[in-house]
Amino acid sequence: MNEDSLMHSPEFVIKPRSHTVWENQCVRLHCTVTGWPDPRVVWYKNNVPIDPLSNPGKYKLESRYNVHSMEINKCDFDDTAQYQVSAMNAKGELSAYASVVVKRFKGEVDEFLPAPRPGAVASIKEGPVSEYGITFQTQIVDRFGVSFGREGETMSLGCTVIIYPALHRYQPEVQWYKDDVLLTSSKWYNMHWSGDRATLTLAHLNKEDEGLYTLRVSTKSGYETYSAYVFVRDTDAEIEGAPGAPLDVRCLDANKDYIIVTWKQPAVDRGSSILGYFVDRCEVGTNHWIQCNDTPVKFARFPVTGLVEGRSYFFRVRAVNKCGMSHPSRVSEPVAAMDPADRARMRGTSAPWTGQIIVTEEEPAEGIIPEKPQELQVTEATKNYLVLSWKPPGEKGLEGVMYYVEKCVSGTDSWQRVNTEIPVKSPRFALFDLAEGKSYRFRVRCCNSAGVGEPSDPTEATTVGDKLDIPSAPSKVVPTRNTDTSVVVSWEASRDAKELVGYYIEGSIVGSNVWEPCNNKPVNATRFICHGLMTGEKYVFRVRAVNAAGLSQFSPESEPVEVKAAIASPAPPYGITVLECVRDSMVLAWKQPTFAGGADITGYFVDYREVIDGVPGQWHEANIKAISERAYRVSDLKENRKYQFQVRATNMAGVGIPSMPSDTFLCEEWTIAVPGPPHDLQITEVRSDSVVLLWKPPVYQGRDPVNGFYLDIKEAGAAEEAWRGVNTKATEKTFMKIKNLTEGETYVFRVRAQNKAGVGKTSEVTEPVPALTKPGTKEIAVNVDDEGVVSLNFECGDITSDSKFVWSKNYEQITDSSRLTVETKGNKSKAVFSSLGEDDIGVYSCLVTHTDGASSSYDLSAEELKRLLVVSHEHKFPIIPLKSELAVEMLEKGRVRFWLQAEKISGDAKIEYVFNDVAISQGEKYKMNFDKNTGVIEMFMDALTPADEGTFTFQLKDGKATNQSSLVLIGNVFKELQKESEFQRKEFFRKQGPHFVEYLSYEVTPECSVVLKCKVGNVKKETTAVWYKDGREIKADEHLGFTEGVLKLEIAQISKKDSGMYEVVLKDDRGKDTATLNLKDQGFKDLMNEVFSFIANSSTPLKITSTEKGIRLYTFVNIYNDLLQVTWHYKDSAISFSDRIKSGVVGEQLWLQISEPTEKDMGKYAIEFNMGNGSLRREVELCGQAFDDAFAEFQRLKAAAVAERGRARVAGGLPDVVTIQEGKALNLTCNISGDPLPEVTWLKNEKEIASDEHCILRFESGKFASFTITAVSVSDSGKYSILVKNKYGTESGDFTVSVFIPEEVGGKKK
Repeated sequence: MNEDSLMHSPEFVIKPRSHTVWENQCVRLHCTVTGWPDPRVVWYKNNVPIDPLSNPGKYKLESRYNVHSMEINKCDFDDTAQYQVSAMNAKGELSAYASVVVKRFKGEVDEFLPAPRPGAVASIKEGPVSEYGITFQTQIVDRFGVSFGREGETMSLGCTVIIYPALHRYQPEVQWYKDDVLLTSSKWYNMHWSGDRATLTLAHLNKEDEGLYTLRVSTKSGYETYSAYVFVRDTDAEIEGAPGAPLDVRCLDANKDYIIVTWKQPAVDRGSSILGYFVDRCEVGTNHWIQCNDTPVKFARFPVTGLVEGRSYFFRVRAVNKCGMSHPSRVSEPVAAMDPADRARMRGTSAPWTGQIIVTEEEPAEGIIPEKPQELQVTEATKNYLVLSWKPPGEKGLEGVMYYVEKCVSGTDSWQRVNTEIPVKSPRFALFDLAEGKSYRFRVRCCNSAGVGEPSDPTEATTVGDKLDIPSAPSKVVPTRNTDTSVVVSWEASRDAKELVGYYIEGSIVGSNVWEPCNNKPVNATRFICHGLMTGEKYVFRVRAVNAAGLSQFSPESEPVEVKAAIASPAPPYGITVLECVRDSMVLAWKQPTFAGGADITGYFVDYREVIDGVPGQWHEANIKAISERAYRVSDLKENRKYQFQVRATNMAGVGIPSMPSDTFLCEEWTIAVPGPPHDLQITEVRSDSVVLLWKPPVYQGRDPVNGFYLDIKEAGAAEEAWRGVNTKATEKTFMKIKNLTEGETYVFRVRAQNKAGVGKTSEVTEPVPALTKPGTKEIAVNVDDEGVVSLNFECGDITSDSKFVWSKNYEQITDSSRLTVETKGNKSKAVFSSLGEDDIGVYSCLVTHTDGASSSYDLSAEELKRLLVVSHEHKFPIIPLKSELAVEMLEKGRVRFWLQAEKISGDAKIEYVFNDVAISQGEKYKMNFDKNTGVIEMFMDALTPADEGTFTFQLKDGKATNQSSLVLIGNVFKELQKESEFQRKEFFRKQGPHFVEYLSYEVTPECSVVLKCKVGNVKKETTAVWYKDGREIKADEHLGFTEGVLKLEIAQISKKDSGMYEVVLKDDRGKDTATLNLKDQGFKDLMNEVFSFIANSSTPLKITSTEKGIRLYTFVNIYNDLLQVTWHYKDSAISFSDRIKSGVVGEQLWLQISEPTEKDMGKYAIEFNMGNGSLRREVELCGQAFDDAFAEFQRLKAAAVAERGRARVAGGLPDVVTIQEGKALNLTCNISGDPLPEVTWLKNEKEIASDEHCILRFESGKFASFTITAVSVSDSGKYSILVKNKYGTESGDFTVSVFIPEEVGGKKK
């Protein structure tokens, strides 16, 4: 058996049960787990693994025979928690949960614990309150927003959690929910808590993951939650036009014979209706997917048959339309093919805990046939299958009851048993293979070991077919504004819709006719927030319903709605302060609300109340009509009375809630000499290194008028001592640009006013502002149009329909349009100066309302004014810019081109050509051309004559822009140009026939040969080339190939005889051309110098060698020329040659011989090659070890030469073989040399012989040795040798004597 078929993931047969116990009692949680391989079990408390060793005696863990238990000893309040048991093996992981609640009898409180916090009241939102004086405050920050993902991607959602006070090792309970369903860790969800940040990672997004995600952080003092929606879009289809994948695949009914698979239809069909769905199955433990249906099914439920009982399966679904197949859906949870009764017995059942254990005894009934089943009904009917369900008979104690199902065609009484072989165990059965359109009735019988019971009451006639209709279309779709990127869509539900799965919403930009899904998972409600919309665009929406039968028609389109934030009443103002106080009135100031409600704030209402002995009275209205300023004088107060104030803001949506009551202020007249505080501080133009601060002067001036302001700055989190001044000298302006800020740092600011008496109170501190340039921020740009009009331009990318561009000068709104006119169109605004002058000097700023502070400024200083006036004049009276001024160049044929290039010129420009102040035009002499694309203007002349000397001018006019450029051609400049023109003209005609492209020249090869060469052009087959030297033809090439167009003449060993005038004549029927090269006199010298240079550079380094006569210095060259001048030097002086010191050349070797050298010859030697225009030296040091080695070698060679000359020698005269007739005389003589005189010895057959009468041996004059036999005989035949020897050596000479008898020869003839 395949081992993998036995493996299965863990399953809880018995799950742990929740308990409520009294304090100090023990509790035991236990469970039964199956799985193979045997699962490993881990217990958790509030998601933290339990370690019994960390708290000895508290926990006791046991595992026996798949039964696992955990006992908690002496429970206390800290043991109140959610406990989790996780079982895992190689096939998967599964968890079960149980809660333990520890209670205490009323009034029993440990006397050693602190008393509970007084007044602590628990609410549903707050949860259990800490009883021991610690109240946790939980805040969720750095939150994830509405998120968009695509199928197959990974997404992480995270929030930072701040819990105060921060107790060491205290862990809050962190839980994640999707659509109010608690999530647990799985292969789809991964949860992480780092101690201050909660993260949920969706490992592989599917449309099932779309929904509202909620983070819940619970402490003993309550809980905090945060929620945001996650949208999952379809991934790109593998085949263009294929539909999106189905979703939410589930198994509704699982039996041993069939499993009913259900799913939800996708929202996206990509323009082609879905034809149906294919269901695939895969056995757990394998990766082999099998298609379950041959033809697509349209109904979103399908019974899968052909399963193996007891095995578990995964399922998935694919949609198909005429374009192709979708991606498969996410796989279902695994489900086993077995009857529910068998599954219940395997897993076990547990009743809800009631707090009581009741034990009863009942004897099993034996031999009783069961009664008939009850309440038989058709619970589901389609054209493919039908499902029956019933209730078992009511008797108690009946065990082993099973069922037979029977059917009958309506109108007959012929009942047929459906499950003839094996009865079913569960009170639910699916029938297949029924004839579509026929009507049937059904009934069920019970059976057990005692027999088969009576049939149940039959069902009503049921016609086989789809009983579930496609829902009707929703109606009354109403969109309402929500935020800048979302719209709330509500609709009226489909009428009479059965088994409704939910709704799909689609949106389209008005006029685009392109519909995009707003949700990819059906929603059950009739209201949905569509996110991810484009701000400012108008959308229409439509809705359709979905159930298992299919998708309804679309609802009628909604009315268009613009995507923008909904209007609400503003938030309350805050920061109420007193700016001035007199006997009966006080001037108040406040800060504008943090939220304006999506509309402009139109005004404020102020209320006041008197405070007597700390008890506030009734509120009274200070103003009946709304005031626009954020400062107001409250009159009719009483001196030395105390008051509180509140302010409400209003907009077109209504009046907002009032602010918190202000501090209590005493109404008494101020008498201080210094000014009161400035007010209404505003921060604008926030950048990474600067901000602009605006303020209003104090209402209370003090004893003297205010004459300046000081600004203070500090980091937002710094201490009070960190305040520092921005300006050392008081500024009279009520605005300032604060520079040199640190990027990313958060700052706060305040302002102080001064008069002659001193510096007054500080203003309220601004809200913290980070020094960061927001993405997409633009600055005011200056533009000067073609008429010289100067304008300031500002563009804002975050504009809304309610936004307005507000232009100011020196941060006071411009209302006078006499000097500056504002034009706004879309997201761009332009402020145009009517007549730019000194009165316009100042700082110009632009603020865009209903944005996140979009603003910019431009400083029009005196220097900038001068620059703009110059630019304006240039634009008003423009000059055509030129890339190049008028110039002249020579073309082939001697033609002359006058030209210039304009940098920017239109095709409507006009050109005037002028010569010596007289306009010239197109004709035979002048040819004009104007290239409108490149701006090149040119004029051509075929030749220049003396009459053309003068000034040429091109005058340009393009609209109102003009320019001109002139070129003066007189005197030598004109003559040189005319001469060049004539030359080029002649050159043109020369090149019409065969001609020289490159004239005759020479080059020296590495072998020191000289090659004369020239390059020719425009040659043909009949073209000939003839070489001449000094007028005499030396070579004719009548059949030249000219493959490379090069003619060559090589001089291998050049000498003086090669000096002369060389000439090549190239000709054919079209003409001829001549090239000459002067190699006489200086020309020949230059050539030879180049040859000498090659020879010199090829020389090898100077080397030292020894001979029998002395020491020789030498170098080799590649080739030697007799004309080469060489000089030998000794100690930098030229050597005077003598019999003892000589030089010479042998082949390619140049040498210097020093005969009989002495120590006086030691020193530096050099050979110098003279190359005419320079020289090259090779040097060598003949001294030290080099000299010693060379001199020793010389002595050795000299001695060897002496020995060689004095060695004994046989100079010659002896034959190799002597044939002689017997009786004849033999006389041989040879020359002997040697000093000292050698000794002479004669040998016969390698034995020494002496002179006698028969063989006479002589050695005369020390030079001649003779061998004489007066009458030879046969015995004289043999090998003879002469051996000469002295102290220098030995040498021998050999010969053979052969004696014959003539009579023997004659006798043989006879």
